[in-house]
Amino acid sequence: MDVTGHIASSAATPAAIPQRLVVDLSVSEGPVLLGANGALYGIGDDGVPSDAALAPLKITSITQKPEGGAQHPNGDALSVSRAFFRNGGGEINVMMQDVYSAWPYENLGIDDYLPKVDAIVKEVTADPHGDRFVHIPFNEPDWIWYDLGVGDQERYETNRDRFFADWKTVYRRIRALAPGARIAGPNETGYHSRLMNDFLAFAQRENVLPQVVTWHELSPDSLRDFQAHHDDYRRIERRLGIAPLRISIDEYANRRDLSVPGQLVQWVAMFERNKVYANQAYWDAAGNLDGNVVRTNIPNGGWWFFRWYAGLTGDTVEVTPPQPHTVDTLQGLASLDTARRQAQVLLGGSDGDVDVVVRGVPRAVFGRTVTATVAEAAWSGYEGPHAAPPVLARSSFEVADDGSVTVPLRGGRRMSAYRVVLTPGGAGAPSAVSVPWSASYEAQDAVITGGEVNTLGTVVDANGYAASGTQDVGPLDTASSRVDFTVTVPADGTYDLAILYGNGSGAPATQKLLVDGADPVTVTYPSTQNWAHRAKKDLTVGLPAGTHVLTLAKGDAEVTLDRIDLTARTGAPTASYEATLADIGGGPSYDYSSSAGVGTGALVLREGDRAVFDVHAPLDGYYTVVPRSSAAVRLALHGERVTAAPDEPLRLYLVAGNNRVAVTAGTAAVRSLDVSGAGSTAGVLSHDAASAVLTGGAKLVGSAHAPGGSCIAGLGNSPDSRAEFTVHAPDSGRYVLVVHYAHDDRRDNGHAYNTDIMSRTADLTVGSGAPTRVAFKNTWSPHDYWTLGVPVDLREGANSVTFRNATGWAPHIARIELGRVLLRP
Repeated sequence: MDVTGHIASSAATPAAIPQRLVVDLSVSEGPVLLGANGALYGIGDDGVPSDAALAPLKITSITQKPEGGAQHPNGDALSVSRAFFRNGGGEINVMMQDVYSAWPYENLGIDDYLPKVDAIVKEVTADPHGDRFVHIPFNEPDWIWYDLGVGDQERYETNRDRFFADWKTVYRRIRALAPGARIAGPNETGYHSRLMNDFLAFAQRENVLPQVVTWHELSPDSLRDFQAHHDDYRRIERRLGIAPLRISIDEYANRRDLSVPGQLVQWVAMFERNKVYANQAYWDAAGNLDGNVVRTNIPNGGWWFFRWYAGLTGDTVEVTPPQPHTVDTLQGLASLDTARRQAQVLLGGSDGDVDVVVRGVPRAVFGRTVTATVAEAAWSGYEGPHAAPPVLARSSFEVADDGSVTVPLRGGRRMSAYRVVLTPGGAGAPSAVSVPWSASYEAQDAVITGGEVNTLGTVVDANGYAASGTQDVGPLDTASSRVDFTVTVPADGTYDLAILYGNGSGAPATQKLLVDGADPVTVTYPSTQNWAHRAKKDLTVGLPAGTHVLTLAKGDAEVTLDRIDLTARTGAPTASYEATLADIGGGPSYDYSSSAGVGTGALVLREGDRAVFDVHAPLDGYYTVVPRSSAAVRLALHGERVTAAPDEPLRLYLVAGNNRVAVTAGTAAVRSLDVSGAGSTAGVLSHDAASAVLTGGAKLVGSAHAPGGSCIAGLGNSPDSRAEFTVHAPDSGRYVLVVHYAHDDRRDNGHAYNTDIMSRTADLTVGSGAPTRVAFKNTWSPHDYWTLGVPVDLREGANSVTFRNATGWAPHIARIELGRVLLRP
């Protein structure tokens, strides 16, 4: 099998010997922990991000501020706990000093802090899930309040003793109020052996040991040094006779790492190998799982990597990379589940060719042949949508006499992560994979007029934003600014053009796209958080075979450019989601007697079993969904349930981003769920803002970027304010209500590295039903309109759909659409 990655635009380089990533299935590291999937301020509000974005990741811990804390405008631990726990979340760390507003925290003394500690502990303890919270009483004490990193030993000891006295006071205060409370610390900015030795000895002597030991890993050097930090800490424990405590790295990674699958795999591999918990750092905005969720519900490449990570089951096994503990190199992690008869390998972090050598393949589990399925999660930017990771190859291999299988990966990309799945080989052969031609072209390598090349996201600029090739082009802010890309395509046809860009202008911005100097086409770019917070714009171009110049020239505002990708369009977008890799409930069995279709066998469902598929949709609309099964199955989506015969196509409404489709059956072997289409809106009910009846200060205003040209503004902040639409449903049943909205609420807390965006809410009432509170994430500008889907029930005929907010402002609403979840012929 030759797994070919995307073709770079640069000239071919001499062939190099492939790197070898060696996986030994015979050496267990213990049960999969999934500890490294956490996030600091990853949830902004209940519903931001969506349940469908949270649930698949099986997040073990998050870190948030105390309820009502002044450090940030949202992300309160108790407020977000409902969303976290209902989506299978593990525990919530409460960063107690985030009760303060200043950064670094204002130091008003321990006597000012203790009443705040009392209030936090009492509130958490009163919560029904109080036992699932961990108190972190001090944050970065080596820098804030105590200066424990000082070099002078005498000053260090003075500062240390003051910190230890305050630690003991606060620890005992917490335990007096909540005897069973779990407490974490010391929570330094990095690992310091000097303090850790002193802290553990003191805490042991005074009986104030934390239940969770925390520190941060916030440097590229952590990719080299964490193992030594971890091992040193465990040596201190052993020397003092302390039973091993849970380790939580409650902040990790740099801006350049977040959202980048090939970077994230390096961090996650070392944390999972050592069975520690870890939360990604909060460098930008709350509510996007630290850069892995686009808008509210849309996966990017980083999300898909964490989805793969959440899919590891059984035990992790030994992985030997070519350069262990080396920054920005090929790394990986792997698992073996003997009950499911699956092995999975996640790898990434390096350009070029790789041989994934899997040793110790047990014949008692896999037999004499295996099917290898290889997929890629690419970097799509912090705010760039990523479809379901494409399968690059499905092939059968014989297990060698020495128990090994070698899976070749060719043309790997440093910013991508790859998944290799091994399952027992059955009769027949898996369906051939057709990988469309694709090529990437860096903006810095193009012909640039009126712009500059900027370098960012390197090891020396680790908190710079990630960029493809570590460079982008901007500003492109003069009348003559343009970037000319020379591209060569192999055949006449339609090509998908993906543009990685940044738009910090505060409104949608445009450029002019010219093909070989022909008449320009306007390309509109939604706003991004700033010029370097990369997003992705997708469109299509028709090109004859040969070489062409694609020009992106200045339009009505500035846009920075990073890279363009061209991919041959081979038909309507399609994806097959393997049943044996889906989330499961109950006790289904795995049948690998046939390697037909997706090649990974079939999941056998009986009453009480279920499989949950994470299905991506590029747009809100209708898609064709086909269950590949041996007997009838039941599908559940958005609260709708429908029975489908084997291979029966269903017309289902999917929201933009991730959709969780649950499949159950009496008895059926399910091979895959196949999804195709681009989001048809035929049959969707649509009502622009102008059709609503407005009261209490709500008004219709013109909005150039709103669908329909106007929006409802001034809605809310009064019990009398409302917007009421009347919709006529052709039949009774379950619908998805899609709201087109915009707003740019913020509160500047004076933190240079955080964008303190806020959500707006609205109470949605359908007919005479009870109101539902809906959170609408900030759209980066008041002129950018996003969509949010909410399942609702309509009765045949006229229905009122009402928005209000008696205590705050609702978002600007431009349009509502309603699609029946199941559209029958």
